[in-house]
Amino acid sequence: MARVDFKYIYGPVSSWRLGSSLGIDAISGKEKICTFDCVYCQLGKTGILSGRRQVFVPTEKIIRELCCLPCLKFDYITFSGSGEPALAKNLGQLIKAIRKIRKEKIAVLTNASLIGRKDVREDLSLADFVAVKLDAGSQELLEAINKPVKSVKFNRLLKAINRFKAEFKGRLALQIMFIKKNKKYAEEIARIARQVHPDEIQINTCLRPCRAKPLSKDELRAVKDCFVRTCAKNTRIVTVYESAKKEVKALNREVTLKRRGKALNGFAR
Repeated sequence: MARVDFKYIYGPVSSWRLGSSLGIDAISGKEKICTFDCVYCQLGKTGILSGRRQVFVPTEKIIRELCCLPCLKFDYITFSGSGEPALAKNLGQLIKAIRKIRKEKIAVLTNASLIGRKDVREDLSLADFVAVKLDAGSQELLEAINKPVKSVKFNRLLKAINRFKAEFKGRLALQIMFIKKNKKYAEEIARIARQVHPDEIQINTCLRPCRAKPLSKDELRAVKDCFVRTCAKNTRIVTVYESAKKEVKALNREVTLKRRGKALNGFAR
């Protein structure tokens, strides 16, 4: 087989939430394009802060790369990468096309900023697993940590997450990044999480190099205890410190590091 320069797919990587994961970056810009400018993002500041959906990478280019994959084993094909995946207008088309050629489950890691849109919910509903971000319990905290585009309002965002949960037939997770700024609001966020009633709650802290400092194991354990006390007993609650790591070998180290912020074999996603 001729050598393939993979530009839009990366990994597989070791994922503390998904086992082993092959990433798809449907944004793939020279700059990070996102609806958020999170203070803890391992990719640094957002180059283009935008809420406009568009096709960044034609579907056929990504499918062509997937068709050229060598024989690899991984648990999930995951939409993540260099920006908010839901900004890709062809997200749904991509998921449908992947279903025709691959058997792995499909996950989308989204900050939920666009989930109030019907077309976005329809695209996300095609995935097996969707993890939505919820780092705040108020508009003030959302702006302090996630720094969203002006159109994103916390109350509307939360309402949209609840609506998607009611419609979605797959597994829904809340992904929550805890740093010093929101640690003291753990109980408030846990109460909100209980209202959403996700299948899983993923409690994270920034272990990859970024502008924020991670919480310690003891601090994150205390945060988890808040969720255990507050949320429904059948809700799976996992933390980054407690999860095992799978050994994987990436197809293209440089392309993978671009999406992972200088961390390849450590905890991912």
